Amino acid sequence: MTVHRLDGARVASALDLLDGAAASLIEASHAPQASERYAEANLAALRAAAAVLAVQVPQAREVRGGGPRNVWELVPELAPELGEWAGFFAYAAKRRWALDDGLDLVSVREADDLVRSAQEFLDLVRGHIGLPRRAERLRLSPSA
Repeated sequence: MTVHRLDGARVASALDLLDGAAASLIEASHAPQASERYAEANLAALRAAAAVLAVQVPQAREVRGGGPRNVWELVPELAPELGEWAGFFAYAAKRRWALDDGLDLVSVREADDLVRSAQEFLDLVRGHIGLPRRAERLRLSPSA
């Protein structure tokens, strides 16, 4: 577990992002359509990953690269222990874009699995930045 010494603004930013991730997970668990659950779970993971960047701002400025990069490219460099998760959610993000464009469909099982994965990722991120992992788990709404 990494414990970061943070200034007030970085703490507030990270906590806001983690709260947003938790709110997205709640939305995901109550969304009636699988595609909505998938999109909200993807957003939750993105917010959790952004919290990693928020607490590691100085390190993020030192990360090499010539141009703009997305969060899923930066997370493995700043938190290597979350690298596998970053790859997983980078794939989920591409899939979400295909869903948004109507080029792909997602099953109820895939959506529910992504919600559970996003919850686990959020727990890991909380631990990574020195916060307690949440003990409560989301209960998915029964699907029709």
